[in-house]
Amino acid sequence: MTETKVPPRELKWTPPPNTLWFMSDETRRARPATQYGATAEAVAHNVQRLRKARALSIYQLSALLKKAGRPITPAAVGKLERQQRQVNVDDLAALAVIFGVSPSALLLPLEDSEELGVEVTGGGTVPADVAWDWADGKRPLHWPQDTDPGTASYEYRLYGRPPGRRDAHGVVLRPRGERGRLQVEEIRRAYSALQEHGLDIRELQRLDVDAFEQLMREGDG
Repeated sequence: MTETKVPPRELKWTPPPNTLWFMSDETRRARPATQYGATAEAVAHNVQRLRKARALSIYQLSALLKKAGRPITPAAVGKLERQQRQVNVDDLAALAVIFGVSPSALLLPLEDSEELGVEVTGGGTVPADVAWDWADGKRPLHWPQDTDPGTASYEYRLYGRPPGRRDAHGVVLRPRGERGRLQVEEIRRAYSALQEHGLDIRELQRLDVDAFEQLMREGDG
């Protein structure tokens, strides 16, 4: 290591080549740890689950990802499964294609029960069947508190689904007990809201967003 000397004040000092610099404790800053949420945990678990279900080693999965244009090293695949590496949306799409599943199969635990709570990043804990219905594009994760269920149902379909995929009812009917009764009431309110605005449900399925909003403004006026 080159020994450094303090130059005279009137001279400009240039450090010699190969000079080693040391950072003091005051200037050293710890790198912030990456925060992983519940959905990242589900993705990590599902990648490992699906890789094993497809009888793939981490080396084989890495090779398939490279072939798909999303190169991830075998070591990085292992870190991904241990929740030590984040997955971006392009990686998620490529993994879903390789495993032959929908992206939702990576985002949620493989459980579908109204008794089981599932945590969704940004959405809190909801029943597993609700989380899956949301991931499959069948309903909002939460019904808005300041909007009646009928309007919320139609807006969800209008803004979140293409015209040909707007379900005829807008809510997923699971007629079981009290919860099923409430869902039937939601459907009834939805049809009532439609009639109040003079809309036919088949017409709603054909509308684009701008046309729908114009009709709503005319109805409110």
